[in-house]
Amino acid sequence: MPIRTAVLGFGRAGQLHHALQTASSPDYSLDAIVTAHPERAALAGLRYPQAAVLASAEDVWARSDDFDLVIIATPNITHVPLAMEAVRRGIAVAIDKPIATGAAEAAGLLDAADRADVPVTVFQNRRWDGDFLTVRDIVESGRIGEIHDFESRFTWWEPNPEAGWKTRTPVREGGGTLYDLGPHLIDQAVLLFGPVERWHAEFDIRRPGVVSPDDALLALTHRSGVRSRLWMSCATPLSAPRFRLNGSQGGFTKNGLDPQEAQAEAGLDPADPRFGIDDPAAWGLIGTDGATTPVETARGDYAAFYRQLAPALRGEGELPVDPRDSLDVLALIEEISGTGEHA
Repeated sequence: MPIRTAVLGFGRAGQLHHALQTASSPDYSLDAIVTAHPERAALAGLRYPQAAVLASAEDVWARSDDFDLVIIATPNITHVPLAMEAVRRGIAVAIDKPIATGAAEAAGLLDAADRADVPVTVFQNRRWDGDFLTVRDIVESGRIGEIHDFESRFTWWEPNPEAGWKTRTPVREGGGTLYDLGPHLIDQAVLLFGPVERWHAEFDIRRPGVVSPDDALLALTHRSGVRSRLWMSCATPLSAPRFRLNGSQGGFTKNGLDPQEAQAEAGLDPADPRFGIDDPAAWGLIGTDGATTPVETARGDYAAFYRQLAPALRGEGELPVDPRDSLDVLALIEEISGTGEHA
């Protein structure tokens, strides 16, 4: 039987990831979409006529026996209250990153889920970016020797921000680029090089009307000795490489972003063989100055999260993302942002 699914939230994440992926997979049935936004509700009904379009999570809880999985793609501060309610009702949960706005509440959620024996995971989709899969293969294969340092960027140019919750929310409630993009970049760096021992951070507010930093640089020193430098910004007019690796025998650099989100926005079905394929013009380069070779970008595969989640919910495998990984990243973000009790 397909996994009966409700998606809470139909903003960018709900539209381009969760509803799209679950509706296109035979492992799931998309049975409900929750949004109070009239235009988004109309869009949800048009795109997914098989799903009930509900105005609030309360409508889901009223029908809780009808669902096996709740996907939470709502503003960050609501993640834990909604997830706790799902756990209380015995419904498995997938939370769009970040898992929470604070490490203590995230830990409380995971403890409650363990006691109730209810699966909880976190949608860290950037683990399946094609460019990151390529970087991971280069690191693990030793193709450029011992890695000395790593650069990673999510930057773009949006000088006039939309009046959405991300730009109007203070840091203590999960606003700003550190909570938006940090869960991706830090998670990737830790997957590659292990736990972080020391860090340095720089923050700025660059755009009018924004209440939390929209420009950030993190310098991380991993226990392994590798240094990671992570940039995240909505106010960068000229882009720099998405990834750069420097090793003892060579380097690797890659421009551009993984294409999956843009492809989804353009209406390409995840089942299409072109989905996740990078433009050859954007392939990275490996080697040294004057002697570089293109490296084909691995195919991006956000669907892998849901392919792995389905058997895990049936008791036949591991969750696609250990939520304790996301908790560790959140604890570091909280420490860096100065919102934690220990700061």
